[in-house]
Amino acid sequence: FPSRPLRVIVPFPPGGSADDVIRILSNRLAQLTGQNVILDNRPGASGNIGTDLAARAAADGHTLLATTLPLVVNPSLFTHLNHDVVRDFAPVSLIAVAPFVLVVHPSLPASSVKELIAYLRVRPGELNYASAGSGTNLYVAAELFKNLSKLDIVHVPYKGGGPAMAALLGGEAHIGFIEVLAAASYAKAGRMRALGVTGVKRSPVLAGVPTIAESGLPGYEFTSWYGVLAPRATAQERVVALNGHFRNALHAPEMAERFAWVGADIIASTPEEFGRYLRVELAKWAKVVKEAGLKAE
Repeated sequence: FPSRPLRVIVPFPPGGSADDVIRILSNRLAQLTGQNVILDNRPGASGNIGTDLAARAAADGHTLLATTLPLVVNPSLFTHLNHDVVRDFAPVSLIAVAPFVLVVHPSLPASSVKELIAYLRVRPGELNYASAGSGTNLYVAAELFKNLSKLDIVHVPYKGGGPAMAALLGGEAHIGFIEVLAAASYAKAGRMRALGVTGVKRSPVLAGVPTIAESGLPGYEFTSWYGVLAPRATAQERVVALNGHFRNALHAPEMAERFAWVGADIIASTPEEFGRYLRVELAKWAKVVKEAGLKAE
């Protein structure tokens, strides 16, 4: 096992952070299993379409779900879902955690988080931020920023991280929260200005860029995660085997450098550890959604 190619459903478009993370692993995973790893991008409804598909897939261990934060945010954000995280999925492995970066279009006269907040404060409702849809990493990071700073910034959802990035690059959107690697690349090219890292520590990929908390918004912190799950009825021995393959892939010598390059820290958990983590995350984000008054748009 596996005895045929692994199909990994990614419930987001190509080019997003969840897609990037699983692509980093796919070649090494194929080498370890002796089977091709086929990524099946099924975007839509903030990840819910692909997640529904994975929940209904054959529970033979050959179809997996590679996902991120919306899995635990959407149950509190949407009034009706066709899947249940705990009921419908068997955790395989938590892969990595990573912060994002607050960026602005160069046309905005703000060189720090403090300056951005001051600029937005006197322009309520005049500027917007781009996201990949309600419940996604880009949305949650921005809404937490809005809530903590008490700012009025218009949410403009796009059909995935790629279109949201294009809107930022073109000046159609003013503000965004994007992956560390993209922020470093576009900031170096002068196409965006990186103001702050969302995590609790600075990123080595963005030398000189402070955290949001230390540069103008104390108490702000947002870190996302990436993990792999199987349909709930998948045999335990296959879940354990899959976990072993993913952990071996993550421990390959080149992986630490490749994940650090995209600003992520490798976790490589057991299925039980990932299961406990998901339950904590579900409770945490249920509280955040309620307290911040977040709603699906």
